[in-house]
Amino acid sequence: MTLTPIVAIHLSFAVLALLLGPFALWARLGKVVRVRLHRAFGYAWVTCMLGAASSGIFIRDFHLPNLAGYTPIHLLIPVTFLSIWRAFAFLASGNHRGHRLTMQWTYAVACVITGLFTLLPQRYLGKLLWGM
Repeated sequence: MTLTPIVAIHLSFAVLALLLGPFALWARLGKVVRVRLHRAFGYAWVTCMLGAASSGIFIRDFHLPNLAGYTPIHLLIPVTFLSIWRAFAFLASGNHRGHRLTMQWTYAVACVITGLFTLLPQRYLGKLLWGM
């Protein structure tokens, strides 16, 4: 796999989501609630997550175990879409706790854990990082 335009777009969205997520989560912590900051970072984070998930559909890898070029990490694409939809459904129904937990879970799984999987030595970023 090489750095094609779609991989660059996906990588840009993913790195931005990884960086923006903590700010969106932090703005609602503690006694001082920063609603405008939370919403601004939250919408930016959701946009990046939707961009990363959407662009991930078009990235295929035939070198790793796959099904028509889709590897197991691609299973996180529908999970991401479903989680973001669920978080906004919670918000629309006034369930702020459900919204918060879903967004925290989505950040942890879709950004942090998935990000760590992309650093495995046989993956594209892992090869760049580990020099293999």
